[in-house]
Amino acid sequence: MNIHRTIEPAKAALQQAAREEAYSMPIEDFHPGAPRLFRNDTLWPYFERLRNECPVHYCTNAPIEPYWSVTKYNDIMHVDTSHGIFSSDVRLGGISIRDVADGYDWPSFIAMDEPRHMPQRKTVMPMFTPNHLDELAKLIRKRTCQLLDELPRNETFDFVSRVSINLTTQMLATLFDFPWEDRQKLTRWSDVSTALPKSMVVESEQQRRDELNECAAYFSKLWNERVNAEPRNDLLSMMAHSDATRYMDRDNLMGNLILLIVGGNDTTRNSMTGSVLALNEFPEEYRKLRANPALIESMVPEVIRWQTPLAHMRRTALQDTEIGGKTIKKGDRVVMWYVSGNRDDEVIDRPDEFIIDRARPKIHMSFGFGIHRCVGMRLAELQLRILWEEMLQRFENIEVVGEPKRVYSSFVKGYEELPVRIS
Repeated sequence: MNIHRTIEPAKAALQQAAREEAYSMPIEDFHPGAPRLFRNDTLWPYFERLRNECPVHYCTNAPIEPYWSVTKYNDIMHVDTSHGIFSSDVRLGGISIRDVADGYDWPSFIAMDEPRHMPQRKTVMPMFTPNHLDELAKLIRKRTCQLLDELPRNETFDFVSRVSINLTTQMLATLFDFPWEDRQKLTRWSDVSTALPKSMVVESEQQRRDELNECAAYFSKLWNERVNAEPRNDLLSMMAHSDATRYMDRDNLMGNLILLIVGGNDTTRNSMTGSVLALNEFPEEYRKLRANPALIESMVPEVIRWQTPLAHMRRTALQDTEIGGKTIKKGDRVVMWYVSGNRDDEVIDRPDEFIIDRARPKIHMSFGFGIHRCVGMRLAELQLRILWEEMLQRFENIEVVGEPKRVYSSFVKGYEELPVRIS
């Protein structure tokens, strides 16, 4: 399993140019949240230098308000677990490096603090209990087998659209008990809600607003149906029949719906694609996996670390405080770069390498920590595990035959396309 050889020289030249720029530029001029670094996969030397020279960095050289970058594992852990000092509240800017735009400041349980946060979060937690995941596993495996059996052989196709998007869209429709024939709308709404203007996912802010209004209207109809029906085992019904969420206003409902759609889409979808890319870039690991398929168990969290499908989360300081010897003022925005913490060599051995048999693969930061730790992380791991169990039974190899097209975003670290071939 190897990347097509004609790709490598161009990629190597791009990476070398990025390294030279990162180490020649004054560090005070860094804007590590620039989406172009993620689109071009040239972020790594910037974060490497920040970890080594300025682990808590104040950026004023950006087209957005100044922000602090926290780039070391233990400093990120401190911010993520200090809920009384650092806020997620959407009214203070939310969870992304860029403040939530006017008209999109919808509260969700990931973008609110206690005491409001936990009652809303608990409403959807029954979806992710071990017993329910065991039931979902049967459905996931059936759908995965069917999809893989239909993939073309000896023909180039896009893994993102044919596999990653397909499987995660099916799962989202199941979680919401969403009309099956309209399930592609869920993926579209996820992409629209997180897209930056230059990504060209939407042509204008009016188009974004129109599409999200369509989302709100569609779910309002479903909500009214679930509220007036007997409780069912889907996320919408769970919220409609819980005292903590039954009486949410429209904005709070939209906030939680977008959170669950994006959370169910981006983490799994981009980790699926990332797993194929990683095993192509590290062919010795693929040989290990074929020799011992039981290594899927440790490979799955290693994929999620190596990919880091959500590159950062942001908090807002509620008081003056200190991180890594730097004084943070009340009201400052503080960005936890999970993508950097996952490459911190003081905590993770040989972090730039993809190693499927690590002794402690689950110490990654990709799911966050503390009260906002990803509620659906076990489902994401389950979907990845089943995908690779079934792929190993069917394919001798799945070869990446072109460079991936990455998402234009420093929040969602993902892929738009990945050309592959099964021989």
